Amino acid sequence: MSLKEQVYSVLVASASEKFNRVLPEIFPVSAFSPVKVVLDISAAKRALSERDFDFVIVNSPLPDDAGIRFAIDTSDSYNTVVLFLAKTEQYNDAYDKLAQHGIFLLQKPLSMTVLQTACGWLISARERIRKTEKKTLSIEEKMNEIRLVNRAKWLLISELKMTEPDAHRYIEKQAMDRCESKRQIAEEIIKIYGN
Repeated sequence: MSLKEQVYSVLVASASEKFNRVLPEIFPVSAFSPVKVVLDISAAKRALSERDFDFVIVNSPLPDDAGIRFAIDTSDSYNTVVLFLAKTEQYNDAYDKLAQHGIFLLQKPLSMTVLQTACGWLISARERIRKTEKKTLSIEEKMNEIRLVNRAKWLLISELKMTEPDAHRYIEKQAMDRCESKRQIAEEIIKIYGN
């Protein structure tokens, strides 16, 4: 899927009416949906507990908190890209706390051009995370297959008194002869000999 076809979900924690009014310009519905706007950190936490978001934007400060801890927790606990908007006097302190967690920071006031550029950064970062998720899933699937094949080998060893190399060759040969994966052969062996 090309980036032009991709649709990203966005959670915005912002109590600024002015900022919230320009959100449709920054996040057009064609590429960003849903765009959920909440007015405080408590509501942002509830929204995150209900669903995952590709991007979380914290327009600090908020009525109930500055949002630094929320930004860190979100970045560390979810596959979400976080953008933190900080006032000039808050920026250096926020940077020291947030940058090490891979959180993007921008200093307010912001221009529309800067926000649109930042949006491009968010997309790039999210796509990088997506690639990592796919690699991780592929590794997990391979590990599960190895576990299944090993379990099937040990069943062949215990039930049919094969040696470990013979059990290994048996599974590989069955997979080749029947044009099936080793996983399919292992599942069949487990179904027959497993408890």
